[in-house]
Amino acid sequence: MNREPDWNFWRSFAAMVEHGSLSGAARALSISQPTIGRHIEALELALALKLFDRTLSGLKPNATALRLYEPIRTAQAAIAEANIRATGAQDTLLGTVRITASLIISHHVLPAILAPIRLAYPNIALEIIPSDTSENLLLNDADIALRMFRPTQLELISRHLGSTDIVALAHETYLARRGTPRTLDELFQHDLIGFSGSTALIDYAKTLGYTLTDDNFAIRSADQAYLWEAIKAGLGIGFGQKVLAQTTSGLVVLPIDIKAPPLPFWLTTHEHLFTSPRIRAIYDALANGITAYIRGEPKTPSIG
Repeated sequence: MNREPDWNFWRSFAAMVEHGSLSGAARALSISQPTIGRHIEALELALALKLFDRTLSGLKPNATALRLYEPIRTAQAAIAEANIRATGAQDTLLGTVRITASLIISHHVLPAILAPIRLAYPNIALEIIPSDTSENLLLNDADIALRMFRPTQLELISRHLGSTDIVALAHETYLARRGTPRTLDELFQHDLIGFSGSTALIDYAKTLGYTLTDDNFAIRSADQAYLWEAIKAGLGIGFGQKVLAQTTSGLVVLPIDIKAPPLPFWLTTHEHLFTSPRIRAIYDALANGITAYIRGEPKTPSIG
């Protein structure tokens, strides 16, 4: 080995193995594809080892790379744990708190909740990470996560804030044009809005005794935020949170029991971050704000 490789080279290496492409690794690390490529070349040069096969479809990790990957992942986890413990040891209401939540919550719920929090804690910057994937708090991807399921890792602290009903809904302009369905039979004759790349709605309809296909969905997308905007634009009937629908101008909750289980809200952080005053302050304020949202209370909840 000529010299010890820069840690950034190893981060790019791990991202390449995990995501399988320069583009995927670049997105994961928020750096450019050429930078990932240079890191891989520099790592191979420093180690005097070939780690990736160059193919027409891109870089493919070889057997040596796969053997090196696990200790690098272990090192990444250890560094993330050290960062988490260091953050938890800080005793000031200064710095940044990173919050991750779904696209819908991030775009349509959090802004109103964060307004009074910013007034109460002006020296704490908030970084919002809208994502429908599960950011890993154990790897320091975020400080606080709002989940729609109960996390199970022992190192995490989670608080159940309540649940909201999932309902069928549409914009009043769509209903004025097509009429308001009042039964499941009528509902499934309308233009439906749903997910592409997922059979969740189709599978759920089957449990209710209805056979649907992709053809039943006039508008499809893998992006939750787009689907919400499509409902608001009157493009069809969709499904979403009852409390959000009731506070969105023009949306109508349909008088149909779709028998969907309620959507739970869990606020989560790492146990070592919970001792940080700034993390705890934002965590508690978020808990109050989200609880008020679930209850349909005014959008300026108390901080304390």
